[in-house]
This record gives sequence, structure tokens and C-alpha cells, in this order.
Amino acid sequence: MTNTLVQAPTPAEPLEGEGDFRDLAIRQLQKRRKFRAHLIVYVLVNSLLWLIWGILFATGGPWFPWPVFPLVGWGIGLAFHAGETYRAGFSEEEIRREVDRLSRFS
Repeated sequence: MTNTLVQAPTPAEPLEGEGDFRDLAIRQLQKRRKFRAHLIVYVLVNSLLWLIWGILFATGGPWFPWPVFPLVGWGIGLAFHAGETYRAGFSEEEIRREVDRLSRFS
């Protein structure tokens, strides 16, 4: 038995105003999916690096925990990715102010 991804049926004509929310929801879900994939790769690769270090350390290799460098460096990038994915949207007041500011310069 194979798991196949079935696309949910879409209505022939979205309700008024629903299309914008649907597009926004799809973009947000794609961002979350990409972040989860990034997080999984981060955990797997860093686990592998620590395993390699552990094996080398156990056999008399370097004592310095060098995997901390990719862990911290990549972790900073992952934190920025999380912020981009899960930060709150803009308020209507912020949007209105920006539109007003831009319209003054046009």
C-alpha cells in the first residue's frame, strides 16, 4: 500500500474574498513545510557530525567538540528561517501607514 498525496478538490468559483485568503494560506503552508524540512535536515546532519566526533573521540581522536561550530552557525540561520516562517503578519494600521507613505511619493 502506497501513500499518495491527493489534492483536495477546489470549488469552481471561490467565494468573494476567499481567493486572497486561500493564496495566503497556501503560501504560509509552503513556508511551514520548507521550515520543517530544514529543521529535519539540521537535526540529522548535526546528529551525524556529533556521532562522527564521538567515534573519533572514543578512539583517541580530537577532544575538542568541533561539531559545535556548524551546530551554532547553522542554528543561527535556522532561527532566522523560523522567524520568517512564524512571525506575525502586519496589522491593518501598519499597512495603511505604508500605503499612505508610498502614495505621497508617487
